[in-house]
Amino acid sequence: MNKAILMGRLTRDPEVRYSQGDNAMAIARYTLAVDRRFNRSEESNADFINCVAFGKAAEFAEKYFRKGTKLLVTGRIQTGSYTNKDGVKVYTTEVIVEDQEFAESKNSSSNAGSDGGFTGGSNRAPEPSGAGDGFMNIPDGIDEELPFN
Repeated sequence: MNKAILMGRLTRDPEVRYSQGDNAMAIARYTLAVDRRFNRSEESNADFINCVAFGKAAEFAEKYFRKGTKLLVTGRIQTGSYTNKDGVKVYTTEVIVEDQEFAESKNSSSNAGSDGGFTGGSNRAPEPSGAGDGFMNIPDGIDEELPFN
C-alpha cells in the first residue's frame, strides 16, 4: 500500500499551470513544511515535501491556498527521474494529492508566527462565521468547485 498523510504549512503560494489540448486540466504544485515529530536535539527540524494536485483539487488550491496555510494532505508517493539540460540525471519524489483540506481556521493561521510557523501567510478562504465556532461560511455556488463532490 502506498499512502502518505502529511500535515504542514505551505512554504509558498501554489504554482498552477494548465495542460495543453481540448481538455485542459489544472496542475498545482506546492511544498509543505512538515515538522519532524522526534529529534535528538532541541532545534526544530522540518522536511519539505513536494505535492502535486490535479483537476478540481488543483483549482481549489490555486483559489484558496496561500503561503503559511496549514494543510492536511493525503496521497501517494511517486518517484521519478529525468535528465536535466546539463545531462545530469535528477531523481524526484513527490506526493500525488488524493485529498487536501485546511488543518486550522483562518483565525488560527493568522497567529502562526507565535508557534514557530510561517508568518505572513494570508489564507484567502471564506471567512469564519461570526459566532466564533470555527466553521467557515461557504459562499453560494462554490459546490461545483469543491474537490470532494
